[in-house]
Formats: sequence, structure tokens, C-alpha cells
Amino acid sequence: MALRKKHRESEVSTDALNDIMFFLLLFFIILSTMVSPNSIKVNLPKSDPNVTVENNRDPIHVAITKDKKYYVNSAEIQKENLEAAISKLAATKTEPMVLMHLDKDLTIQEEIDIMTICYRLKCKTVLATAATKK
Repeated sequence: MALRKKHRESEVSTDALNDIMFFLLLFFIILSTMVSPNSIKVNLPKSDPNVTVENNRDPIHVAITKDKKYYVNSAEIQKENLEAAISKLAATKTEPMVLMHLDKDLTIQEEIDIMTICYRLKCKTVLATAATKK
């Protein structure tokens, strides 16, 4: 009795493998564009010189010059007295708002100092900018 061995060629189907590889490639391409932390695009606001803003709130004006002189409503004060001066003026208003006029050559720390004081006093803060020329 002669038994014959049937020789079969084994074959692996790779039809679905192409689809899987395509989806993995697509997933990693999309993920790599979302993870890049240095590619954040920010649209900065521009001011229009033809538009005027009516302000009925009578804000508290705080100005810091290039040589770090502090002014509250055009009166020069020392930096140590800034919080007391803003607090005194804010107490007379229902919704106090501080309009900051800062020289462009100052560091961000001066702005943060004023914003911290205003946060403690529950005042809204607005940074004044110069109108851009068209």
C-alpha cells in the first residue's frame, strides 16, 4: 500500500495587509501634524484707525513710560503705591476697568504686575495699542 503524500504549497494572503498598512500610515501622518508644538499659528489682532470705540465706563488709565515711571490717571506715583491708587479709584466704580498704556520697549513683567494687581482687585484689564497705518 503506497501512501502518497500530497504536496500543497502554502500561500499567505496579503490582500488585507495593504489596507492595514495604508491606514497605519495615514494615522501616523495625521498624528505627527497634530503633535508638533512649535507650529502653533496665532492670528494677532490689528487695530483699525477708522473705528473709534465709545467708552462709557470711564476706565482707570495706568501708564508706564520707557524709563519705568508709573502714572494713574495722569498723576505720577511710585510703583509701591500702584495697588493702593488703583484700589481707591476702583472702589468708586461698579465695574472697574483698567486701561494699560505700556511702552513697547518694556518687558512683559510690567504688564503681568499690573494684571496681577487688577486680578486681586477684580478689575477688568485692557491693553491699549496704537492704530496701524494702512
